[in-house]
Amino acid sequence: MSQFSKDSLLSWHYRENRSVKGNKSLDSGIAEMEELPVPQNIKISNITCDSFKICWDMDSRSKERITHYFIDLNKKENKNANKFKHKDVPTKLVAKAVPLPMTVRGHWFLSPRTEYTVAVQTASKQGDGDYAVSEWSEINEFCTADYSTVHLTQLMEKAEVIAGRMLRFSVFYRNQHKEYFDHAREAQNNKMLPSVKDNSGSHGSPISGKLEGIFFSCNTEFNTGKPPQDSPYGRYRYQLPAEALFSPKTNLYFGDFYCMYTAYHYVILVIAPQGSPGDDFCKQRLPALDIANNRFMTCSEDEDGQLVFHHAQDLILEVIYTDPVDLSLGTVAEISGHQLMSLSTVNAKKDPSCKTCNISVGR
Repeated sequence: MSQFSKDSLLSWHYRENRSVKGNKSLDSGIAEMEELPVPQNIKISNITCDSFKICWDMDSRSKERITHYFIDLNKKENKNANKFKHKDVPTKLVAKAVPLPMTVRGHWFLSPRTEYTVAVQTASKQGDGDYAVSEWSEINEFCTADYSTVHLTQLMEKAEVIAGRMLRFSVFYRNQHKEYFDHAREAQNNKMLPSVKDNSGSHGSPISGKLEGIFFSCNTEFNTGKPPQDSPYGRYRYQLPAEALFSPKTNLYFGDFYCMYTAYHYVILVIAPQGSPGDDFCKQRLPALDIANNRFMTCSEDEDGQLVFHHAQDLILEVIYTDPVDLSLGTVAEISGHQLMSLSTVNAKKDPSCKTCNISVGR
């Protein structure tokens, strides 16, 4: 059950399809009652990924008779759901009349980064259990926010549980089609340039559609210690030494944890050169990781002062590097394995029913 702060809803449930007396919903044979005040000038504030505050103005007509508020909350894309007729919409949210503003919070009807419409009417509960109601207010629109660092930390802690032991690696690699690398040489001054991350992964991830970077992999095959020869992204692979991207001069952030209706689980990590625009973006939105001591990917020094790198065995890591990368730092070669398109994570949708990689604040 959702929790509410002191200024929030005292009771909060789905409304059953009951008869409603008075104003625009008058049942036959029932005398019309004095009109209840209609909420005006609705204001939405303090929006998070699974809550918001709402308040409005009302005139003084029968204000003392108000016992409840009916709140019509719908996803904006569901255009046919919001008809504002009680008998047609048996799932209006009902709250006891409390001082405004009040907080609406609940992962079971609010999802992150989602557009909603909301309208309100005042109601007076009658002795027989029915309601007299006002007319509906104007329709307002708002969009819920991304996961906060608190929510991402919860997601990270779930990922740590299944990360597994750490395996050593020495290179980062990026698989693409030959045309991608030809374009980088000919049109981008021999550089791979950051691009905006797609919408794969958790719906509330703050990096989707916003963070600019270049995807790399670092996972190795257990039996060889080398990158796999298969790839879902293209038959050509750019490979460079791990220290070219990951070092004590970079910061590391946790970005996401998800699966795609399979047994495989993915973690997105972000490597950002210290003080770069990407670093500034991540500092405000993502949990920072100790590069030498975390459960996903580490960079530490050995006894000889050489950098040593390890990655988690039981997760597929997707690493985003936030700056341009010069092709001269590594090599491009054709891989010998298959192009497994079914493993692509481009715009992949997260499985909302997976208990391993979901938290209770939305899909």
